[in-house]
Amino acid sequence: MSVFDHPEFDNHEHVAFYHDDEAGLSAIIAVHNTNLGPALGGCRMWPYINSSEALTDVLRLSKGMTYKAAMANLELGGGKSVIIGDPRKAKTPEMMRAMGRFVDSLGGKYFTAEDSGIAVSDLATMAEESDYIAGVKAHYHYNGEEADGNPAPSTAYGVFVGVRASVEYGLKSDLKGVKVAIQGMGHVGYRLAKHLHEAGAQLFVTDIYPEGVDKAVAELGATAVAPEEIYGLDVDVIAPCAMGASINDETLPAIKAKVIAGAANNQLAREEMGELLRERGILYAPDYVINAGGVIDIFHQRKESSSNEAMREHIEQIGTTLKAIYSRAEEEATATNRIANTMAEERFTAKG
Repeated sequence: MSVFDHPEFDNHEHVAFYHDDEAGLSAIIAVHNTNLGPALGGCRMWPYINSSEALTDVLRLSKGMTYKAAMANLELGGGKSVIIGDPRKAKTPEMMRAMGRFVDSLGGKYFTAEDSGIAVSDLATMAEESDYIAGVKAHYHYNGEEADGNPAPSTAYGVFVGVRASVEYGLKSDLKGVKVAIQGMGHVGYRLAKHLHEAGAQLFVTDIYPEGVDKAVAELGATAVAPEEIYGLDVDVIAPCAMGASINDETLPAIKAKVIAGAANNQLAREEMGELLRERGILYAPDYVINAGGVIDIFHQRKESSSNEAMREHIEQIGTTLKAIYSRAEEEATATNRIANTMAEERFTAKG
């Protein structure tokens, strides 16, 4: 099957494949749309089953970045890159330098940054081969702390802002005593859990790796839950913070929560899931809106005239944007993901 015939192709501007046998690198870069500016999107390393699965993921993620940038009011387009391999076993400096050369080959049409399986130190190695690596030089932190280039703190804070806004809109409540189930205790999920704990929420957490779960139990008083049980809990909010497509035909019937708001990309297995959630009275925070804190962070790091305060204010606009989506969705009796898509398309196609 040609990439042009792929069900997730959606008129991507550029899709590039790269293999370096000596470095052990097999990777894909997808650039979806650059109407608003150069494409920005993280590099993900994951043990995909095959290249077809990797292609599907990178195309969906790339498109999501276009919509994310538009809804976050950024002069950026959407792109993404994926490396096929287990980051805990296969990653090497030689592989990261090869990835840097791959990014550089696009000549600035695409900037990469940190994502699942990639650390700031990996980006620094890529930057030895390319000037188009974001997140290696940091000047600002949304909370005034020392900035190290990792956008995860800003992503987590933005998701927290979004969860708070969603609870205020959907449950007419603050976060004190609200039960939140978090799927994924990685860099973003754990930080989100900490914010929610400080706001008084009651936490239920799970992950395929035990380290983050154990830490959340010990430090935040969270309740550990088996991965297969997280979506069936009697909670107020579910926060997907792991891989995509977790809201699907298998998990949907078990969901008792009235709000779904989390950091994961592409949470809905298919777009129609948004309407099914609406019919069940479940308020869904479109993922690329609520998790935009990281790309907002990277945008501000590239601006010499920005500040900690400007970054924080920009991230906090996520809550305002979500409430605008919810209000319009309610007025038009339409799923929130459909409304978000429409609003984003109104922005990035207007510049085309």
